[in-house]
Amino acid sequence: MAIERKDIKKINSYLWEIPATFRKDMKVPARFYANEKFLDKVLEERALEQLINTATLPGVQKYVLAMPDIHEGYGFPIGGVAAMDQKTGMISPGGVGYDINCGVRLLKTGISFKDVEGKKHDFMANLMRSIPAGLGRGGAVRVSFDELDKYLEKGASFAVEEGFGFKDDLEKIEENGCLRQASPAKVSDRAKKRGIGQLGTLGSGNHFLELQKAEEVFDQEIAEKLDIKKDEIFIMIHTGSRGLGHQTASDYIEVMRQAMQKYKISIPDPELACTPFNSPEGQDYFEGMAAAANFAWANRQIITELVRRDFSRIFKIPKEQISLIYDVAHNIAKIEGDLVVHRKGATRAFGPNNSAVPKIYREIGQPVIIPGSMGTASYFLLGTKKAEEETFGSNAHGAGRVMSRHKAKRKIQGGILKKELEAEGITIMAHSKPGLAEEAPFAYKNIEEVTDIIAESGISKKVLKLRPIGVLKG
Repeated sequence: MAIERKDIKKINSYLWEIPATFRKDMKVPARFYANEKFLDKVLEERALEQLINTATLPGVQKYVLAMPDIHEGYGFPIGGVAAMDQKTGMISPGGVGYDINCGVRLLKTGISFKDVEGKKHDFMANLMRSIPAGLGRGGAVRVSFDELDKYLEKGASFAVEEGFGFKDDLEKIEENGCLRQASPAKVSDRAKKRGIGQLGTLGSGNHFLELQKAEEVFDQEIAEKLDIKKDEIFIMIHTGSRGLGHQTASDYIEVMRQAMQKYKISIPDPELACTPFNSPEGQDYFEGMAAAANFAWANRQIITELVRRDFSRIFKIPKEQISLIYDVAHNIAKIEGDLVVHRKGATRAFGPNNSAVPKIYREIGQPVIIPGSMGTASYFLLGTKKAEEETFGSNAHGAGRVMSRHKAKRKIQGGILKKELEAEGITIMAHSKPGLAEEAPFAYKNIEEVTDIIAESGISKKVLKLRPIGVLKG
């Protein structure tokens, strides 16, 4: 059933709703954030149909949501949020995605742009040697299968135990870098074999490591509280659970496809394969997904230590000066109160005085990190109470693709794009020129507009704009 402008109810300048009456099988409305410019594009895409399909799942609460970076994904749209009742609701691997706990962390260096400009090429070249990036590339960190199980069980804390980072890092990671429900036994041997050599690696696709400078401060009071200054250098890490997470998703999608008949679940799209959260299959997936999420937090923690070593050596500062601001997941399902909240291409964005927010941020709200696309800005924001009230405490996770990878490669060659970006003062280190072309900035929505939509909607508060000066890609 085609969706037309007349089918959509405008709630406010940036929030739109497709009522539950639009289709007989919808159990709740489907809401999405967009400005007028984005609206026509959203109506053309299959992502909105996917959002409507998500609204048909048993036990879904209130409404399903999509952030302004919405685009087509597997089952759920990317940018999608769905909250399920713990007792009656479903859990769906499509609502988390293949790259379980793909996420972003932001590091603060305490030094300014003028102090790094002459050495940034050396730093980025060192990172390229220290941190493997690319499809399937193994890392420098070698672990046994017994040690891997410890990473799956304990996440970032086990990485710290093994000498990767500081104990203080853990309080600045969502869930302290560990979902307690994790069970390594619920991750298949095949998934473990795919992941065992990938700790401390970036991967391919839209994953990156960026050297960034603080270009604009939007809230001076908050910046002073966090000791953030204009022109200060930051480092952003964007990666996830690599092959282990991908295989875990694949394993459980197949399990749930086979189990749905047993539970008499009818869905409009097989990519929405799901089972009741409290079913054996649902719990197995949840515990396996949690273990994969812990792997991703450990992966980003290990990369952080590798970054600190290189940065400390090249710029002659102590490793302790390179502090973690925050690490946030954007492909995950979590128990929050009575709900199981799926966030796929969406980040948590709790407001001030929420007990789930680390004490150091509790007065101001949870940090939200929205990465750009190589040649564009990234943003550091804070969650709000309005987000808790309207979006299950959720926010956008990036710009959102508007062009397929194949189309992007047809439009520009990776070598040409590299030259264009370097002409703008951005040092590019990439293992694959075709892979670079896939991630061209024009393949994504305008990050400025995406961020303005969520900020002006009141579901986040802008603090800092960051501009890339060095990029490492797979």
